[in-house]
Amino acid sequence: MKNKVGQDFFGRFDCTEIIRDIDFAVRRPAYTSSKEGNYLLWAEAKQKPTDILVMLTQLVLTIGKARTFDKLLPPHFLGCFDCEKIAFVPYADVQDIFYLNDFNWKVAPSDYETREFKQVYARIAKIINNDVPWETCLFDFEKDEKELKRFIRQNFDDNGIYPIDKIRIDKNNFITVYNKWLETVQPTIAVKWEKAKARGIISGDFFLADLLSIENKTLKEKLFVLLHDSHYEFDRIIDEDDFYNSKRAEFADNQVAHTRFWAKYKRPPLEEYWDYIIERRDLLVSQDVRERKGSFFTPRIWVELSQKYLTDTLGEDWQDEYYVWDCAAGTGNLLAGLTNKYNIWASTLDKADVDVMKERIHNGAILLESHLFQFDFLNDDFSKLPKGLQDIINNPILRKKLIVYINPPYAETATKDMANKDRINKRSVSFTKTQQAYANIIGIATKELFAQFLARIYMEIPGAMLAQFSTLKIVQGPNFIKFRSFFKVEFQKGFAVPANTFDNVKGEFPIAFMIWKLKGEKKIEHINLDLYDKNSNPAGQKTFYAFDESFFITDWFRKYHTRTESKKNIGSIGLYGSDFQHNNFIRITNPDVHPNRWTYITSENLIESSIYFAVRKVIPASWLNDRDQFLYPNDGWQSDTDFQNNCLAYTLFNNNISSKNGVNHWIPFMEQEVDARDKFDSHFMMSFISGKIIQNRYSDLFAQEEDAYSKKREFSETAKNVFNAGRALWRYYHAQPSCDVNASLYDIREYFQGRNEKGLMNNRSDNETFNGLIGALRLALKELAKKIEPKVYAYGFLRE
Repeated sequence: MKNKVGQDFFGRFDCTEIIRDIDFAVRRPAYTSSKEGNYLLWAEAKQKPTDILVMLTQLVLTIGKARTFDKLLPPHFLGCFDCEKIAFVPYADVQDIFYLNDFNWKVAPSDYETREFKQVYARIAKIINNDVPWETCLFDFEKDEKELKRFIRQNFDDNGIYPIDKIRIDKNNFITVYNKWLETVQPTIAVKWEKAKARGIISGDFFLADLLSIENKTLKEKLFVLLHDSHYEFDRIIDEDDFYNSKRAEFADNQVAHTRFWAKYKRPPLEEYWDYIIERRDLLVSQDVRERKGSFFTPRIWVELSQKYLTDTLGEDWQDEYYVWDCAAGTGNLLAGLTNKYNIWASTLDKADVDVMKERIHNGAILLESHLFQFDFLNDDFSKLPKGLQDIINNPILRKKLIVYINPPYAETATKDMANKDRINKRSVSFTKTQQAYANIIGIATKELFAQFLARIYMEIPGAMLAQFSTLKIVQGPNFIKFRSFFKVEFQKGFAVPANTFDNVKGEFPIAFMIWKLKGEKKIEHINLDLYDKNSNPAGQKTFYAFDESFFITDWFRKYHTRTESKKNIGSIGLYGSDFQHNNFIRITNPDVHPNRWTYITSENLIESSIYFAVRKVIPASWLNDRDQFLYPNDGWQSDTDFQNNCLAYTLFNNNISSKNGVNHWIPFMEQEVDARDKFDSHFMMSFISGKIIQNRYSDLFAQEEDAYSKKREFSETAKNVFNAGRALWRYYHAQPSCDVNASLYDIREYFQGRNEKGLMNNRSDNETFNGLIGALRLALKELAKKIEPKVYAYGFLRE
């Protein structure tokens, strides 16, 4: 059906591209080689007759969930069709839906019963009924064939012909182009951004000056910023301390990035779009500011559960006995379900969100317009609060009945990624008056906006109740040690859920709802939370610890470090952090292929290295243990040779040693055991295991030693099963005609699994015999891990 629609009505265009879950796309043929393209239509398709609004709603949810508009320039129209009809809606008429705060884009687009589906359905119905008459955008394929072809001809063929080497900008795609401009041009503008923002000028004003210009001269007069050839000029003074130069900004790179960027796009847009684009300046807000506005939607299931926990803690009549203030309300999602509107207050950074909350009152929300207000909690003085709320805060008795009920923003100064050298730096996000006031008290935690919220609430609304969603950094975070000394509260009750159930939140870690009394004498040492899975099913309980007085596994293992260059070095091991989220960086490689943080492995520290490695690896990381810390152990491990040998066996079959990078000292077998075709270059590992340290050309590596390392190692039955599975795999590999005699397990996997076009090792092989053998080895290692795991807790490497 899609092919027929494409051939019959869009034959002059390219309809072959598949864009993720979007059923049908139309673009100009001249742009088919461009990654950005010039799309005319994205459409939803159904085989059977379907409600137009249902199809359009599903399309909007599909696009919003994948954020397709961030990756590709949006089309002129969104559309939908079935076997009878087709409909079109201008993209510009619905694009503001994609920038809603507090909206859960994780819902399934095909689930018509969700609150989100009904919300978008109503928005689209309103748009169509008010702005897009059906007779101009809905066509029956048979009855309206001529009208449909005329519509396509008028709106697709004649819709602004520009040279194909330039991408046109219009009201549909200007936001996407702006986001690309932010990445490349904005960093090259030499302006004091914080002072500009304080004076009401945002990055978007510079973009508008660029966009509405010809030959680098802004055409529109009444903008806040104008482009004049090689510099910008402002309509106001930015820096009172630099009076003469603060109305002008130059380019830090001689305008190179700016010139390259605008070489790809046609500017200005058609004049008919100018007023629209200027009026929607509110959409030109950078992502960090959106995060500050609290745009991490709280899913309805967790809102309802949090209110149940408030009831369990405060009693059935708590809504009549307590006042509620959501000081990071967004569009009021967290307040849904509350019933006493006279006791509810809600504030947010963005006036547009206040307007949305007021509009929700007309749709049944139980709120008072006079209790909804714009307020920058991290910068504004409490004197700006409504009088009724001020009266509560200023009265010590009433203040005890105030619940600050929030899901504060999670933005922080820097988005860290250990593997990404170009990690994002967002220093300006946390520079607020609250940060200035409390930085010396809570230390580095002030880079987290939610910590700033909690600090101000704790200090300036003493004795109140706090009911808040956040990560567990407040309890576990190493950067929050100073914060915990300051934030002395009484924990009441709470629960933890997977973070990725929240919109815009990625990663495997817990987000908790915690109720606190803002008074106490001791800092937080641990809290016990109920657990729920992504479907809100109970999943037990877990104690989350603060480790402020603890020593960590890295402190213990530091005693066995060596950086001395020597032939005795048989490998190196990575050293990163002491929690589960850093475990991916812990690996064993050849001595000369070490990471940035490492220690060499020798016969003197092989057992301790194996314990360090196995302890970090045998328990899989999950959303629950992501921030759990590995600790300095007790002495029990020293006399437990069974534990030591199990860790050694686990490590022998889990490393990244490769014979391509030097002599492989990690072969855990003798040649006869695996039918090797020749002698191994090194017998170190078997000599170490058997206690028969022998001499060869690496004599200093195998010098005789009268200590624990020369004793024969006896392995448990579980460990022997690992050796047996590994021996079968090695034997099969050595039967291959092109085998490398000194191959490691990593080399064997690479031989059979191969690598993809990106150079990454494939997860699976075409050789089913190998798949069976490696599967058996992995199963044996899982059983060995289960045997090691209880000792990890018994010896204090982890707390239960």
